[in-house]
Amino acid sequence: MSDQTSQPAKAAETDKGYWAANVRIIIVSLIIWAIVSFGFGILLRPVLSGISVGGTDLGFWFAQQGSILVFLALIFFYAWRMNKLDREYGVDEE
Repeated sequence: MSDQTSQPAKAAETDKGYWAANVRIIIVSLIIWAIVSFGFGILLRPVLSGISVGGTDLGFWFAQQGSILVFLALIFFYAWRMNKLDREYGVDEE
């Protein structure tokens, strides 16, 4: 009987671990995206204006192209990391 009651407890712990890892990945990704888009593109633009990239300054490049490219890279990173996490917790698609 104690084995039956411990199964839901184990499943709940596994679920908590899975979602904690998922939320951690999301938070880190959002922080990186905020730093790149808001930080480099807006707040640090005057500091980055002396660095030239492709005929324009680095701050403008981050505001126009860099934040979009980092966002796309984060999407691929999230998909890769979540597939790995799914395999670790046994909830992957076969």
